[in-house]
Amino acid sequence: MSDEDGNYGLVEIKLGGDELIGRGVKTLQKLAGKIDTDRMKPPLFKMVLTAVGDFAYRTDDGITVCPIGALRE
Repeated sequence: MSDEDGNYGLVEIKLGGDELIGRGVKTLQKLAGKIDTDRMKPPLFKMVLTAVGDFAYRTDDGITVCPIGALRE
């Protein structure tokens, strides 16, 4: 999904668990590497949305891992 200016984010949805979250991070890295940034903007953010966890955090390479419960108000 993008806005009028062509801004967008990449989201990978995983049910949870460190192994699955790690796979989601790798998938986002791989997908982001395929984007031709000469033709379009890079994503504003990359996020793994998960069903488990108490808080969101950012990986060393800038990918946000966020439990769905952290998205409420």
